[in-house]
Amino acid sequence: MDREVRWERMFPDQLEEAFAECPVVYFTYGLCEPHGPQNALGLDGLKPHAIACRAARAHGGVVAPPDWWHIHEMGGSAPWAHTAIGEVARPWLTSMPPWQHFKNVCYHLRTADVLGFHAAILLTGHYGPNWEDLRDMLALCQPSIGTRLYGLPDFEANQPGFDNDGRSGGDHAGKVETSLLWALEPECVDVSRIPPEGEPGPHFAMGPDARLASRAVGERMAADEVAWLGDKARELLREYDRVRPAHTLRTFGDVERLWREVVRPELKNFRTMKQIWEWQSPVPAESRWFENWHVPELE
Repeated sequence: MDREVRWERMFPDQLEEAFAECPVVYFTYGLCEPHGPQNALGLDGLKPHAIACRAARAHGGVVAPPDWWHIHEMGGSAPWAHTAIGEVARPWLTSMPPWQHFKNVCYHLRTADVLGFHAAILLTGHYGPNWEDLRDMLALCQPSIGTRLYGLPDFEANQPGFDNDGRSGGDHAGKVETSLLWALEPECVDVSRIPPEGEPGPHFAMGPDARLASRAVGERMAADEVAWLGDKARELLREYDRVRPAHTLRTFGDVERLWREVVRPELKNFRTMKQIWEWQSPVPAESRWFENWHVPELE
């Protein structure tokens, strides 16, 4: 039986033992959104959580309960949804605006710091520019936090990717994500649901190369990511031992001050707050994706 590493399923003595062995915590993020007819809606969250669990079992650490509420419907996500999801299908999104997601992340950081974790790896399976904003926000927050922080999209750890070509392995509901989920959570993939080639789409945002998915390749990519995350965890632990920082993000008030004084002033520069990505066309006013597209002025 695999060693339990999921925080919510562990007993107190198990958590203390895991912390003593390896004081690393994994936070995983995803979104329920269209991922083709062949994949469960929770692909973005199922994928990083399963990878983090494999990494913690192999290298040590604790995996925090996954966060299933993420950024969508604003910035470049709205034009993408207009094209890839369309106007008819019920999207089944668990979405929220960028400022709410990132403030939630600040509270996750407080939990890591107040418990004394030496390192926290924040792994997102939801792509777009939100992972770049996460990385920028962690850089802003790190001076106020003792826990050593690293944020990434899971494809950063997926090298050399699907084709063994040295490139990053990210896509959207195509051969890469479908292969990974097939390996990690096989009951959540049904390739028989993929429509015949040439049938008009958009097929619930399915990637055009999804028919090339391979469970065997997904297993290899997952193993690559687990090895990469183990190396990163050890690097962060070495950095903590070198710096020996104080854990100072302790109260809810500390989080609110961090948000108010450090993060929120920079929020206007976050990529997920932008109206459009450079290759996109504006959302038509008659589209259902128009109503949340414009960024409201923050109070």
